[in-house]
Amino acid sequence: MVKESAHKFCIAPMMQYTDLHDRYLLRLISKNVFLYTEMISTGSLVYGKCFNQLEFNDEEHPVGVQLGGSDINDLVECSKKCEQYGYDEINLNVGCPSDRVQKGKFGACLMLEPELVKDCLGNMSNAVQVPVSIKCRLGIDDNESYEFLYNFISIVKESGINIFIIHARNGILKGLSPRQNRNIPPLKYDYVYRLKKDFPDLEIILNGGIKTIDETSEHLKKVDGVMIGRSAYENPYMLRKIENDFYKNDSTGRSKKEILKIYLEYVEKKLIEGHDLGRMMKHLFGLSRGDKFAKTFRIKILEIIKENSLKGHKKELEDLLIY
Repeated sequence: MVKESAHKFCIAPMMQYTDLHDRYLLRLISKNVFLYTEMISTGSLVYGKCFNQLEFNDEEHPVGVQLGGSDINDLVECSKKCEQYGYDEINLNVGCPSDRVQKGKFGACLMLEPELVKDCLGNMSNAVQVPVSIKCRLGIDDNESYEFLYNFISIVKESGINIFIIHARNGILKGLSPRQNRNIPPLKYDYVYRLKKDFPDLEIILNGGIKTIDETSEHLKKVDGVMIGRSAYENPYMLRKIENDFYKNDSTGRSKKEILKIYLEYVEKKLIEGHDLGRMMKHLFGLSRGDKFAKTFRIKILEIIKENSLKGHKKELEDLLIY
């Protein structure tokens, strides 16, 4: 019997998607799913002083921040800062395969340096009171064997952390874009299932290619949690069913119309604070997924973004949602 996990259902960190506005929207639908920020590089915090990237809404809890970096001192400094901001968890990105990330010596390429990853995570964990976790791949390039993954986890777990989010694909550092890396390398869920058997004391969360509630149910029989990315972004209201089915909770059972109304009130408040209307509105595209007027709803949002004004459009949007 797999133990109950705070990470039973997670939303993946996604660049240009899971910002504080999207996370606020998702939290209106689900009270319990674990949320993560976009990846934030340590350099942007330590040297760029871009602390606005750490901004989040109180309503977002539980929420973790994902950091990208490999310099131990920078990671420790950023971990302390993230804890001060109030995040519930700090996650280290060891899975992103982009060229930019490789040049900064972080992301997926770190899977070739498990001792460094262990030292990074150990020092981060010792510097803060909140949990520290890792998100990684199965392997890198031609390192496709289960033995490579087993060895990596064996070394990294010596850091003392016990939350491992595994994207069940290899990362291909040369020849594939980040988008292709999310689809082309084959999924090997059996590797992640085997990890849970070999390391029963670790909290193993499965990520990669999960699109339906039924798939989630099957995975949860073998691992502690699942992480969904674009499927949840493209159809955020699926979290309503997840809240009911996996957490047996209907206390946040808002209709789409209610969610829209609350979110647009939030948007108006954030506009006063100087946030961008287009960035906030784009997260609503998927709210009408499956509805009769879904296409018209999306066109209306594009019109609002083009006009850069919500004035006169709130009721029109609400009327385009079926419930």
